[in-house]
Amino acid sequence: MSRIEHDGPLIIGGGLAGLSAALEAAPRKVLVVTPAPLLQACSSAWAQGGVAAALSETDAPALHAADTRAAGAGLVETAAARLLTEDGRTTVEWLAGLGAPFDRDATGGFAVSLEAAHSRPRVARVGGDGAGRAILSALVAAARAAPHIEVWEDGRLRGLIQDGRGRVRGALIDRAGRLVEVLAPAVVLATGGAGGLYAETTTPASLLGEGMALAYRAGAEILDPEFVQFHPTAIDVGLDPMPLATEALRGEGARLIDGQGRHLLGEAADADLQSRDIVARAVHAARAEGRGAFLDARTAVGAAFPHEFPAVFAACMRAGLDPRESPIPVAAAAHYHMGGIAAGPDGRTTIEGLFAVGECAATGVHGANRLASNSLLEAAAFGRRTGRAAAAERAVKGAVHAAGPSVDLSPADLAVLRRTMSAAAGVVRHAAGLTRALAVLDRLEARTPGAPALVAARLIVESALARRESRGGHFRADYPAAAAAARHTRLRAPIPTPAPAMAE
Repeated sequence: MSRIEHDGPLIIGGGLAGLSAALEAAPRKVLVVTPAPLLQACSSAWAQGGVAAALSETDAPALHAADTRAAGAGLVETAAARLLTEDGRTTVEWLAGLGAPFDRDATGGFAVSLEAAHSRPRVARVGGDGAGRAILSALVAAARAAPHIEVWEDGRLRGLIQDGRGRVRGALIDRAGRLVEVLAPAVVLATGGAGGLYAETTTPASLLGEGMALAYRAGAEILDPEFVQFHPTAIDVGLDPMPLATEALRGEGARLIDGQGRHLLGEAADADLQSRDIVARAVHAARAEGRGAFLDARTAVGAAFPHEFPAVFAACMRAGLDPRESPIPVAAAAHYHMGGIAAGPDGRTTIEGLFAVGECAATGVHGANRLASNSLLEAAAFGRRTGRAAAAERAVKGAVHAAGPSVDLSPADLAVLRRTMSAAAGVVRHAAGLTRALAVLDRLEARTPGAPALVAARLIVESALARRESRGGHFRADYPAAAAAARHTRLRAPIPTPAPAMAE
């Protein structure tokens, strides 16, 4: 095992959050570590909707914040939501300045679309449904050109390095089977979500909540891990991960129907624009009852599909389905993790030296149910704040403790885990299923103790079992009502016994 000392932020993850932090940390030297080449295997590049921000004359950050709080079902932190929405226009303009080609209106302003649970059209898009890849491509180009940024595109996080006080002093990185200890003044986790824990997901299958798991093992506070958002319109054509049919389609008038052509959520024109948890449960119920669930965009989009929503159109055509002529079969699939590592808008966690940003972080802006397209805004806006905060950290001297490398589940055991999570900790949950899931986790743990995927899954399942109410993305069939008072779940692992100290 080798060791290097890096005098600047060490950022784990090369998605929108990680690269926003890296760019904003200038002029400090930044090392970005990602397990795959930039633009691959990160959710940012797959996002279709766009960036939510108050950009029109009829909108305002306060209105955006109010919609965010309403969607979050009582668990949105007001101050964090205010900071996020006030950063909206500045963030979109910053991204545009880096080359993100946002759609424009006739006057040259940002074209905005309506998505579910927004009271105003406020989602800035790129090419209809290509926002994520286009925006991230601009950031990748900027990062590659930035002299202060070095990128390892073959590195996987295997553990966090701490000192005797618990401060995070670096990370253990696996580079093609070779372990490297990287000491740094600040470690920024931008490791993405946990959708890969589920058999039915719209996210890269490699995202297993490992950043959250390793932060938890290091003693960081974890906030609300039970809140997983299920996207109601994953395209059900037998692929893993499942292609996504953006919510913007329903914003344009597409309707959810069953196999008999009946509307799933009622006849009202805006019935399908309710919050994602409501729509996801309607889709789940229709499929469970054998009625099927389909997104019908034939009238609302029709012949405009190829140029208005090229990503969705291409995904459908590859599966032998022409959405101009046939409704799209859909299912609710794991899409976004609202919970994660407790962090502030500047990424600071409850452990010195450790920052978290993006989907692996829980900053309080999403609460129990993320408002559509707030995630790209959060990744960039709070990514910039995190980069500045991490750049201000200075190296600490003294001995550090060796971090044992994390272990992976076997492919067979990972498949068992994914099926279990979709069945027991999915759209609809109940005590019996969650208890069975814990028994499965126990059996898998006996074969692969300490696997981060199992730690992350246990955080979700145990918290879901403990939350005896239904709120936002967490629905308990045995406790269908919301509790009178909204409360957070806050978890911290017992203080770990440190490994023998090693001289710096």
